[in-house]
Amino acid sequence: MKLANSTVLITGANRGIGLAFARAALERGARKVYAAARNPDSITLPGVTPLHLDVNSPADIAAAALLASDTTIVINNAGIAVTGGVMAADAEALLRRHFETNVLGVLRVSQAFAPVLARNGGGALLNVASIASWISGSLLANYAVSKSALWSLSNGLRHELRAQGTQVLTLHMGFVDTDLTHGIDAPKSTPENIVARALDGLEAGAQEVLADELTQQVKQGLSAEPAVYLLPR
Repeated sequence: MKLANSTVLITGANRGIGLAFARAALERGARKVYAAARNPDSITLPGVTPLHLDVNSPADIAAAALLASDTTIVINNAGIAVTGGVMAADAEALLRRHFETNVLGVLRVSQAFAPVLARNGGGALLNVASIASWISGSLLANYAVSKSALWSLSNGLRHELRAQGTQVLTLHMGFVDTDLTHGIDAPKSTPENIVARALDGLEAGAQEVLADELTQQVKQGLSAEPAVYLLPR
């Protein structure tokens, strides 16, 4: 799916990876970029069309699908990452929060825009997952559960939308230098580098992008003995 002359909708486009996606889409020749956020006043990037969209609001999503009916690429980027392990006292509440945004938010947007993409020739969905789709640790355990579910959701969307010609690409990466990872002492990629690899993959027709070396190693380690996800962290 080529970016040139496309119409792109990006959720969570006001900062971090979402903002980097918006910049890159413009640079690659997108005809229009809908930059969606809960507060459209937070969208300050010149050249984009700000769009009010909370992925936890079915009414917002329905309105966005009507307004942005020319969309050919949807980038499901909006997400949350709250620290905490699955044995913490508030783990159930945290897991519900993560699922609401990171999984059900993607499902809602994808269901609403799948008919839009079909009418516009098939188009593409790009879902922002994580290295945490495959490995977990106590720091971001609830986040990891949600990203594992998003990986599976993306696989389901890919199979069900294949008949209408919609490309579904899942993006996986380790820590990225954004507000979400502020205070985490670990090697981090730049948002620009991750986005460049994701869009290169999208334009090449890929179904999955492993955007950094660590993520590539982890994916290879899923079938190792012992498997990488069994190792202590």
